[in-house]
Amino acid sequence: MIKWDLPYKFKSSDGEIVFNIIGNGQPIVFVHGTPSWSYLWRNVIKKLKTNWTIYVYDLLGYGNSERNESQDVSIKNQAKILNQLLQYWNLEKDKVHIVGHDIGGAIVLSTNLIEKYIFNKIILIDAVIITPWITSTTVHQKKYIECYKTMPTHIYEQIALAHIRTAFYKEPPEDILMNYFNQWRGKDGQSAWYKKVEQFDESITTKMEKMYNKIDAPIQLLWGEYDEWLKSDVANKAKMKFRNAELEFISKAGHFSPEDNPEEISVKINNFLKK
Repeated sequence: MIKWDLPYKFKSSDGEIVFNIIGNGQPIVFVHGTPSWSYLWRNVIKKLKTNWTIYVYDLLGYGNSERNESQDVSIKNQAKILNQLLQYWNLEKDKVHIVGHDIGGAIVLSTNLIEKYIFNKIILIDAVIITPWITSTTVHQKKYIECYKTMPTHIYEQIALAHIRTAFYKEPPEDILMNYFNQWRGKDGQSAWYKKVEQFDESITTKMEKMYNKIDAPIQLLWGEYDEWLKSDVANKAKMKFRNAELEFISKAGHFSPEDNPEEISVKINNFLKK
């Protein structure tokens, strides 16, 4: 298995962010979603790093980036931090390609539309784009948040683990599954899980939907054909929101399509960026 480590650190306005820069060529930034971390990209990056310079990081409150009780881990704030990172990396606007998965897609779009950072090409994978996007499981958790926050930790862990399993096309190997779940273990993990749930806010996508037709950058939508969190009809509706978007489905893939089928995703990303 690929060892996954992000060795560099950036002190954002809201906490320390870990990142890595890999490869050689034009820059591509990868933004993961929830409840994953940058580990999601490892096999895609392995296939792309020969031709591209990859910038990858863990969102605030995720993976090995800083996590604390008072953090704002909302999409809006994550976009602000991404804008800070892009400036720290000294990446030239209009020259950067960017890839976002799940809420990472909304973070990318918010960075473009609200933070005013213009990208060359945008790739959105099983992405949070249109409202509604909060899964039925998470809607229930938000409604009864105090119950979930205070339930016995061993019960919470089984709920969280079961939810993560549904993001895959088929049951993943145990070590892979646990690499996604480990950051959410124990009382601290439980607190962090429901902190992010509390801060899920669909008003940001509702606001941005009215702005999508202003995006000039070519957009590629990649979607797991068996995504149970954001199903294929969401992808088709999302495509209609943009002036310059193409949509392709990823075979044998669920919501975690970069995990399920990194080979197909890598080829489609490479072909799109080389057009």
